[in-house]
Amino acid sequence: METINIKEEFLQQASVLARGAEVLPGGIEELALKLQKSKEENKPLRIKLGMDPSRPDLHLGHTVVMRKIKQFQDLGHKIILIVGGATGMIGDPSGKSDTRPSLTKEQVERNAKTYFDQISKVVDVNKAEIKNNADWLYNLNFIDMLKLASKVTVAQIMTRDDFAKRFAENRPISVHEFFYPLMQAYDSVVVDADIELGGTDQRFNNLLGREIQSAYGKEHPQMVILLPLLEGTDGIQKMSKSFPEHCISLTDSPKDMYGKLMSISDNLIAKYFALLTDISNEELKQIEEDLKTKNPRDLKMKLAYMITEMYNGKDAAIEAENNFIKVVQNKEIPDDIPEVKITDDISLLDFISNFDKSLSRSDIKRLASSGAIKVNSEKQINPNTIINKTDVPVVIQYGKRKFIKGI
Repeated sequence: METINIKEEFLQQASVLARGAEVLPGGIEELALKLQKSKEENKPLRIKLGMDPSRPDLHLGHTVVMRKIKQFQDLGHKIILIVGGATGMIGDPSGKSDTRPSLTKEQVERNAKTYFDQISKVVDVNKAEIKNNADWLYNLNFIDMLKLASKVTVAQIMTRDDFAKRFAENRPISVHEFFYPLMQAYDSVVVDADIELGGTDQRFNNLLGREIQSAYGKEHPQMVILLPLLEGTDGIQKMSKSFPEHCISLTDSPKDMYGKLMSISDNLIAKYFALLTDISNEELKQIEEDLKTKNPRDLKMKLAYMITEMYNGKDAAIEAENNFIKVVQNKEIPDDIPEVKITDDISLLDFISNFDKSLSRSDIKRLASSGAIKVNSEKQINPNTIINKTDVPVVIQYGKRKFIKGI
């Protein structure tokens, strides 16, 4: 690190930006120096965030890094949101034990189109640079790709944990997967990134961006800020749309968002507060102390309200909290149950599946086997049980908070 006096203002900024994160290289002081130089030269930093459009919906796990980039935006720096129009067709192999299926150009574009409405709940998209890496990666010819590939060795690529593990287990690794981190790193060259943000699973990809920038002549390559991966409500698996029962999506209804947040493991409460809210370090310390002596439910209710209000507004958060108290705590049936006409005898599995397209038939079977489906308040573990059209009205509850009324 250069021997320069760093002003307290920028050390404080860097401390806030580094909360819950790993800053490479040089940590908080190096970041503070970068912030100070930016101010002195009146040149906002260029903060890069790449988005893999493999799925159309974003969840709270995605907002960890999105909230961090918003902090940079609030300080006046320029954020660059890169949609992986080209890299998305390969699929990021980070953390994967098998080759990911390639997406078509149409699938990538369709998924990416939904991102910005959701991202705008966190960052000011209108003030961001929005890029699609297909705009430059599609234009690279074969010689360009060979030149890019020459900047890194096979030994370097094989230091990635996922590649090394698959190789050791004799699992196939397609050559095209090696190009994903190279292509992502080349994005940093094109957009001239000063800092790249990502999850801890992006360590190799983001650090490679530094090396590729240096290889293409950037004197001060990007710093890297890595954010923890957020576990789903079970407290075990990383939050993912692959596990919908433990995933809290930005597109969830306020009632579902609140209810799912109330179902998180107690050991996640402090982490969710730290990564998903704007509470101060002092407030976070108090919450950690309260967890030792107070009912975790009360802290979860505070957390659930804060996050639901953040993404849906105050009125929706109040309604969601009142609904939770009535349905879950007081075991009452909500007033606004959707009604579905039953004209023919139908299985419980078909009835729920036809109504709720967010659940697969396997999801519904799992709910039934775990005792999470009730018919007129009685548990029903057989999903193939027939609902007779003559038995209406019938109230069906699946999960803790979802109801349908057959009429």
